[in-house]
Amino acid sequence: MPDPNLPALNRRSFLQVGYSGLLGLGLSSLLAGRAAANSSARQRRPKSVIIVFLTGAPSHLDMFDMKPDAPAEIRGEFRRTAARAPGLHVCEHLPRLAARSDKYAVVRSLSHREYNHLVATHHTLTGQPQPGAFFDKVASRDDWPSYASALDYLRPRSDGVPSGVNLPTFLMEGPLTWPGQHAGFLGPRHDPWLITRDPNRPEFGMDSLRPAEGIDVRRLDNRRALLAEVDLQQRQLASTHAATRLSDQQRLAFSILASGRIARAFAMDQEPRSVRDRYGRHAFGQSLLLARRLVEAGVPVVQANMGIVQNWDTHANNFGSLRDRLLPPLDQGVSALLDDLDSSGMLEDTLVMMLGEFGRTPRIFAVNASAVPGRDHWAPCYFGVFAGAGVQGGKVIGQSDRIGAFPATAPFSPDDVGATVYHVLGVNPGSEVRDRQNRPVTLNRGEVMRALFVG
Repeated sequence: MPDPNLPALNRRSFLQVGYSGLLGLGLSSLLAGRAAANSSARQRRPKSVIIVFLTGAPSHLDMFDMKPDAPAEIRGEFRRTAARAPGLHVCEHLPRLAARSDKYAVVRSLSHREYNHLVATHHTLTGQPQPGAFFDKVASRDDWPSYASALDYLRPRSDGVPSGVNLPTFLMEGPLTWPGQHAGFLGPRHDPWLITRDPNRPEFGMDSLRPAEGIDVRRLDNRRALLAEVDLQQRQLASTHAATRLSDQQRLAFSILASGRIARAFAMDQEPRSVRDRYGRHAFGQSLLLARRLVEAGVPVVQANMGIVQNWDTHANNFGSLRDRLLPPLDQGVSALLDDLDSSGMLEDTLVMMLGEFGRTPRIFAVNASAVPGRDHWAPCYFGVFAGAGVQGGKVIGQSDRIGAFPATAPFSPDDVGATVYHVLGVNPGSEVRDRQNRPVTLNRGEVMRALFVG
């Protein structure tokens, strides 16, 4: 029974908000994980990861692995331009990224066998094949956990900051929910938070954040007002010494409510206008700006989906879509993100990873007689861009064959990408976790892509 002498916030709001987890976290797990989290922090300075996910799969041949000497039906319409890093060439429609190529490395030999968007997305965002998947399998609680979810399970937080945030779209089409976005068999308590609105919209704010499953968001609509009330109550408690009567859980809940770190990250209007303009006043740019602000607030894993589900799926009008709709905002937003992280010193501790779930076919084709030509799904060879967290910029790692169909050097799999993400986060990729039947399973079986980190 709560102490009746405590202020009203403690009697009502600790039960209604604190114990339900305003920030989507169970307090018992926070307390239980405090010692482990503090121990990990002492052992290694934690790093963060921003996943720039090109949902739908971009064409490697038209962005970072162009083939100017290939036949016309392979090389396509775009020209390549010399990048700042010697020997690196990128698409002419990525001029800002070309000018910043000394900040990132390009891997041109990513490869796997999954041609379907759903199972390939799961493999990319978890570092493991989807259990039971043959071709097309929607999300389930038997899936492998996302990177943020595994981190939350192995290194739970005690400060009210979520381990992962996905923004600004939820990958779902009709009844199909893309796997790899959740905690899978670890359970909903470890799901990343979701931002479900475009950060470029004027009404964007804290109410765009969707808590974990089971929390009644209607009671949390006015979070900023609640935080202000908590601050007032905190001062009152301190002045009356009532705080000494709070239990450990109540004090922890109170500190979470009062911190406001995530709320401040959502105050996009506090950014100088010039900064927002540099990122671009569009969903791509403002999502990447918000990703930077969330990392600044302490969120270790942020996934920024560049568009709605299958946004980069250019079966038709590949070149027009890339030139007019996709590449310009991506070029502007990612370049601004790299600049900001670099100038603030955050790039040393933040891995920026840009990739899709696979690549596109070397040969250009038309789906029917009236369609504008495009490129189909292609899993055997595609690209990834990696920057920060010790990645050596200006490098090309791996090569594809003369038409970009298959790796000409040793390939890297999504399992290796996953091992690299966990390595950056300070997690042993071979850690043991428990599935829904409480059976021990190995988190990841890939190899860290060490070529990214050596000169």
